[in-house]
Amino acid sequence: MLWQKGRRSDNVEDVGSGGGRGFGGGGFGGGRGLGLGGIVILAILGLVFFKDPTALLQGDQQGVPVPQQQRAAPQANTGTASASAEQKDFVRAILGDTEDTWHQIFQEKGKTYVDPKLALFRGSVNTACGSASAAVGPFYCPGDQIVYLDVDFFDELSNRFHAAGDFARAYVIAHEVGHHVQEQLGIFDKVAQARQSGARMEGADGLSVRQELQADCFAGVWANRGQQRNKWLEPGDIESAMTAATAIGDDALQQQARGRVVPDSFTHGTSAQRVKWFKTGFTSGDPNSCNTFVGVP
Repeated sequence: MLWQKGRRSDNVEDVGSGGGRGFGGGGFGGGRGLGLGGIVILAILGLVFFKDPTALLQGDQQGVPVPQQQRAAPQANTGTASASAEQKDFVRAILGDTEDTWHQIFQEKGKTYVDPKLALFRGSVNTACGSASAAVGPFYCPGDQIVYLDVDFFDELSNRFHAAGDFARAYVIAHEVGHHVQEQLGIFDKVAQARQSGARMEGADGLSVRQELQADCFAGVWANRGQQRNKWLEPGDIESAMTAATAIGDDALQQQARGRVVPDSFTHGTSAQRVKWFKTGFTSGDPNSCNTFVGVP
């Protein structure tokens, strides 16, 4: 992937060395706090790698919204080295291109897209959704509209999930940005309302799976538009993203961890579903093709 062609975003902040000035004058804080329903949804939706959901709940276990005035800039709870210059440059290029894509799409729909922020951290970080450790993998917090990415994640993607290549990494960033698009479109609120009405979250046909697959589809939409704009994909790039999608399917992860597959506990969709919906978005380049709430298979 010729990612160097991408426009660099100014919305990336590296807090990996234990602090950070925050974005703009008001720091990272802002947006609305999450009640218990929102926190549960976040814990489900943020786990790209099906890791420990309790890591996102440490700062808000009772579901109490974090008061606006108490939301400080994200603090990385470690003194170790921050992201490398190349890592940060890559993230800025990918995030910048997602910004260009979604601004264009929202403008086509007569809407205004508000950019998310992206925080790079190492070890753990405090967010508007509570404290989180690297164990949860990349995640999006709708409470502050920030994508959080541990700087060691790229190594894990390659070493644990055998999904090497820049485009595999870009796919996961675009997936998390897809959750921000859902927040902008009001989908998070609709899912929360449905949950409060008794709708099932987990399971092969649950709302969590449907929302995750839509984020995969939105990532595919970005890949389509980004390729049209930059002509930056190289042979094997799409395959590397599909390797990542296959590796992080619920069935693949459960088989690896438990030796069996339990569809009733699915939160993200099967490997085949994740590949299918990414390809749907990539083929069409149209977010209207991403209505996973109608039919998942």
